[in-house]
Amino acid sequence: MPAKKSSTPNRGFRVADQIQRDLTELIARELKDPRVGMVTIQAVEVTPDYAHAKVFYSILMGDPDDTQAALTQAAGFLRSGLFKRLHIHTVPTLHFVFDRTTERAADMNALIAKAVSSRAQDD
Repeated sequence: MPAKKSSTPNRGFRVADQIQRDLTELIARELKDPRVGMVTIQAVEVTPDYAHAKVFYSILMGDPDDTQAALTQAAGFLRSGLFKRLHIHTVPTLHFVFDRTTERAADMNALIAKAVSSRAQDD
């Protein structure tokens, strides 16, 4: 039997994008926890049944562990804010994951710059 196709293709991606936009606004404007500094929501992955969402975030400055604890503690508040904004039957449970991609990219750029400068000195 063929797999059931969704009536609206890419709906999961659209829901994830909307959650990302709404969470960015909720964290910036309504979350008053001082442990949450300048948080950037990098991506959101939603399960096919919309029960869970992994929220990948990065921070400009501060301790990732403190921010993780604050976001996890505020997950219920943020979910209720999403419930008011989203028009879907099930608002996902939020799971926050610290994204180290920007740190790794900066490290790689530094290594590349170091290699280029050492090669220029050799020539």
